[in-house]
Amino acid sequence: MKKKTCTFMFIISLVLAGCSLNQDAASLYKTETPLEAEIKIPESFQANKQEEIKIILTQDGERVQNADFVHMEIEKQDGSVSYHMEETEKKRNGVYIIKKDFKSDGLYYAKLHAGNDGSTIMPQKLFIVGELSSNELEFLQENLQKQQDNQEAHH
Repeated sequence: MKKKTCTFMFIISLVLAGCSLNQDAASLYKTETPLEAEIKIPESFQANKQEEIKIILTQDGERVQNADFVHMEIEKQDGSVSYHMEETEKKRNGVYIIKKDFKSDGLYYAKLHAGNDGSTIMPQKLFIVGELSSNELEFLQENLQKQQDNQEAHH
């Protein structure tokens, strides 16, 4: 009985030794290089005037010349105005642009949808066109305070 137990333990040890982790197992997994975007918005927008928003895409420290897709969606903060998602115009050196004619003043979100080489990002940026209403100003002040509170909690 003792001999059978020892033989059984020896066989189990061999089987388990064959299942050990490979030292370079991590290198077998695909590593993603994240796509990054810088959304450049003019310092001031005016209603009823065509304006240009620039997007600069980089990946692995290099500008992305031919991204798989770069779309921009623009909405007014209160939902009253929505410019549906549009493909941006590709310029040189990893720069993409979109031109818009804003019909009304207010607080807007520019939402970027971009992808390249398996990495997809969807950052958004808040901006002002013309003058803000009292409701929009209040919304902006409340959200600024929330962001400051969240940043202080992380430190």
